[in-house]
Amino acid sequence: MRFTILGPVEAVAPGSAAPGLAPRHRAVLAYLLLHSGVPISTDRLIDAMWGPLPPDSARAQIQTTIAAIRRMLRASEADRMLATRPAGYVITPEPGQLDLDEFTSLMAKAAAVSEDPGDTAGRIRAALALWRGEPLADITAHYAESARARLNGQLLTAVERLAELELARGRHDDLIDELSVHAAANPLRERLCGQLMLALHRAGRQTDALHMARTFRATLAEQQGLDPGHAFSKLEQDILRDAPGLRPPVTAQEKPQGGNFLPYDVPDFTGRGGELDRLVRLWSGNSGGVVTISAIDGMAGVGKTTLAVHAGHRLADHFPDGQLFVDLRAHTAGQAPLDAGAALEILLGQLGLAAQHIPASVADRAALWRSELSGRRVLAVLDNALGAEQIRPLLPGASRTLVLITSRRRLTDLDGAHALSLDVLPAAEAMELFTAIVGERADAEPLAVLDVLQLCGFLPLAVRIAAARLHHRPRWTVAYLADRLRDQRRRLSELATSERGVAAAFTLSYEQLTADQQRMFRLLGLQPGRDISPEAASALADLPLERAEALLEDLLDAHVLTQHQLGRYTFHDLLREHALATAVAQEPAGAQRDALGRLFQHYLHTASAAVDHLYPDGKNRRPRIPAPDAPASPPQDEAEAITWLDRERANLMAIGQYAAEHDWFPHTGQLAATLHRYLLGHAHQADALALNGLALGAARRSGDTAAEARTLIDLGQVHFWWHGAYEQAAEHYRHALDLARGIGDQGAAAGALQALAAVSRRRRDYDRAHDHSARALALFRELGDRGGEARCLTDLGIVHERQGRHEDAHEHHRQALHVHRETGSRIGETVVLNNIGLLCQRQGRYDEARHHHRHALELSRRFDFPGDEAESLNALAEAARSMGDLARAAAEHDTALTLAREFGYRPEQARAHDGLARVHRDLGRIDLAHDHARQALDLYTALAVPEADEMRTFLTGLPPTANEPAPPEASTADQPS
Repeated sequence: MRFTILGPVEAVAPGSAAPGLAPRHRAVLAYLLLHSGVPISTDRLIDAMWGPLPPDSARAQIQTTIAAIRRMLRASEADRMLATRPAGYVITPEPGQLDLDEFTSLMAKAAAVSEDPGDTAGRIRAALALWRGEPLADITAHYAESARARLNGQLLTAVERLAELELARGRHDDLIDELSVHAAANPLRERLCGQLMLALHRAGRQTDALHMARTFRATLAEQQGLDPGHAFSKLEQDILRDAPGLRPPVTAQEKPQGGNFLPYDVPDFTGRGGELDRLVRLWSGNSGGVVTISAIDGMAGVGKTTLAVHAGHRLADHFPDGQLFVDLRAHTAGQAPLDAGAALEILLGQLGLAAQHIPASVADRAALWRSELSGRRVLAVLDNALGAEQIRPLLPGASRTLVLITSRRRLTDLDGAHALSLDVLPAAEAMELFTAIVGERADAEPLAVLDVLQLCGFLPLAVRIAAARLHHRPRWTVAYLADRLRDQRRRLSELATSERGVAAAFTLSYEQLTADQQRMFRLLGLQPGRDISPEAASALADLPLERAEALLEDLLDAHVLTQHQLGRYTFHDLLREHALATAVAQEPAGAQRDALGRLFQHYLHTASAAVDHLYPDGKNRRPRIPAPDAPASPPQDEAEAITWLDRERANLMAIGQYAAEHDWFPHTGQLAATLHRYLLGHAHQADALALNGLALGAARRSGDTAAEARTLIDLGQVHFWWHGAYEQAAEHYRHALDLARGIGDQGAAAGALQALAAVSRRRRDYDRAHDHSARALALFRELGDRGGEARCLTDLGIVHERQGRHEDAHEHHRQALHVHRETGSRIGETVVLNNIGLLCQRQGRYDEARHHHRHALELSRRFDFPGDEAESLNALAEAARSMGDLARAAAEHDTALTLAREFGYRPEQARAHDGLARVHRDLGRIDLAHDHARQALDLYTALAVPEADEMRTFLTGLPPTANEPAPPEASTADQPS
């Protein structure tokens, strides 16, 4: 059974037409076929047949019609084709049974990628052959007119697509009669009319083409009051002046076979599989006559040309009309960039055109280039491009052409291009490339190879040069090469040969920058950090923020900067060295120091503002940093402050180290003092130790005794709070106290006394702790230091709680909490709340205790105090255990232990193990109790605190297990000193 609706509606059985289909029956059948596979309700059929005014018998007529269609199908043994569903009637023809389905399928295949335009045109002609006149020719139902219009639209689209292909193939003569029939039937179809005009013009009938244009223009104005579109008007003008671009393309028989002008494809090409697949997918996914343009950009030496040439050779078989190549010389030493006219002359010559046939002007060459490529399958590599302006005249028009462009700049102004930015090689691919060049020697020293690759920054050019040097020096080992590359003073000179080098490639990129961009590039080489924000660059270059950010973006587009995080700019390692060398060579020493001074002042001032938000109670103890001449916007609240500090921490550390190593001693001390509370409170203890260590050395070299004393206190706090190295901390505190008393620095003396009180308290020497805290409190009050006063009140509250003086403890904690809230100290408030909670536990008020600990936990999480978070969780667990809620206690101790381990908080690790040992003992899990008790004992012993003896006693009281030896006896070596 076969159905036709692209003409008269018919149902044809094998051998004859099916009987019994009246006009109404054919109308219903045609409507169902137009919506094949879709259930159609009776109401929808009624509306399709009669519109808004159906007869009273409409439903009965539809049912009768469906019955008639079923009889016809049954007679042809096709009754299963029409089914009744809950949503209505649905007809489902098999493939090849409906002419509309065949038409749609053929057009879809024609739209798919095909290497042969003739094959595509053949599919469209086969699709058009299915039309046998006016679609739905004998149907007068209500839906017929709109459906017929839609079908005719599909027909004209197919005709126009065929005309486009045939015009591109130079078959204009064969199109004229065919297009004339359709244009006469559709006088307002602009594209169709334009195609007929072009066919007439190419056939030498310019007068007829212009007459048709005037007729179309007049008809459009008369019937719709409109003027033709821009494309039509341009075509009309081009016909009038016989523009070269309208000339018919050279036919396949006339065209010279294109050659392969691609450069040598390196045999050891390695990696880039993802990038190659993307280029192939872009080409294979293209359809019709649209040019595929891939713009490959990246920094110097990243392998753009190598990738483009390799891709060109890989795809060459798909482009039998030629594989072309032109070096546009944007970054070629000693040569100016190639202008578009010269590039077009090269490309046209590679297509086989004689020099005398190539016009003089760039516009005519570009028009001839587009005309020559029309209908051809060509691959063109436009290498080493300067920018979009140089490229635009070289782009083909409608043709099956692939254009691969390489450039060190992002071609952001090249509309329609597919951008492919190359990064350095992944480690595995870089290793493969190095090994492919060096051979077995690389296999023998894999770790040294990785060192070389890291020193090359995984940059393909650097890797190739390093491997080539090793390959031609048989006595060298890979480790020896790595040692040579580690010397930063000569690394770039090592990565060079007589004909090429990394530094030379970088220099060419630098020379293409404007003067302002070059200055920013040089100054960025001076900055010690790994990346930079626009605000910091603004200070470094002494420029308005908007101008600095614009220059950073320019350098990013030129691939001399990279961006791994939004709003942050950084160098490739080798480019950083080149930028620094360029700055040292070209920037006066005074200008270098001024730029760094502005940068350091920006970081110090912004860091000071950020820390003031987080720790406002310590403002009077931190150095006051004056605002720079053009200050950037500092953080406005705690959230912005912690975000800025976390983001800039690595840069701040780099600046501290640079300042210490280059005799900027005050900057080192100011930075360490400014950042100390942040680093200590947010578990950056390694950075705190390093920065304070640098500051201590700077203070001693510069003879700044006050700075030395304060830095010793800060160093001691890191050892005390995070590492539990109490004796080492005490040595720092005692030395600081001696220095402070020697120079009469009451503030430092108070800080040292308060710190010594914490050591005494940890060792349970509460009388000495009380004495130190009371003396520190008096000094802080004398100085008007409210933050110091609050901390001493807290310390005294803890001492009173340990001595059983609960009312005094509550009063001191209440006063401390009041001062912390008054001064806005979130960390101080957190500490006091936890201590109030512990005091409540001591008094058996466990619900109240948990309330205070939960409040402390909320603050520590909100303001990112991980150490206090661990303390709050351990305290919550201890209260839960006292209340008999062992499951909750175990869970909270577990969470505290995980957090304390993550941040290296040894005292709270010991406390968590201690608590878990007791909880598991209470739960009857003796093995787990032994395990946690042993770990707690090891930590307490290392910390040299009295809890070690308590844990030994606890272990002694545990029932033994099969695998658990008896606990060791306490010895004098385990006692704290």
